Amino acid sequence: MELDALDQALLGELQNDARQTNRDLAAKTGVSPSTSLERVKQLRDRGVITGYHASLDLTAIGRPVQALIAVRVRPPARPVIEGFREWAAALPEVIGLFVTSGPHDFLIHIAVPDVNGVYAFVIDRLTERREIADVQTTMAYEHVQRHRVDPTGSRPR
Repeated sequence: MELDALDQALLGELQNDARQTNRDLAAKTGVSPSTSLERVKQLRDRGVITGYHASLDLTAIGRPVQALIAVRVRPPARPVIEGFREWAAALPEVIGLFVTSGPHDFLIHIAVPDVNGVYAFVIDRLTERREIADVQTTMAYEHVQRHRVDPTGSRPR
């Protein structure tokens, strides 16, 4: 998908602050408010912008402990993979889920109140699923996350 310089500028500014007014967005990108509004609408319509979200401090909401859990399921059939994916993605502890290749089929990112929450997730939640063949848990000491992603071919600011 081709994104011109204005699209890239709008995307960058929206990733910095999606709550800013259209007038502020237009001023920061050097276009009229009507142009800014129309281009952002086009980016949404084209599926480039998929939503606007609030970033939360996990400690402030009582979920300071994070872990990454690698899961292998058997048999490795589409219905099994899709069924597990839908089930796991709906769990309240899960804040991220990757379907992967290699020795594991999934990488599940959880955030819980304490280490006992990690243990309970693995022992009480995951082991209730018969298709799970292997689980490996890695505790995360720190999560450094980029909140801005530049489109391919653009230069970082």
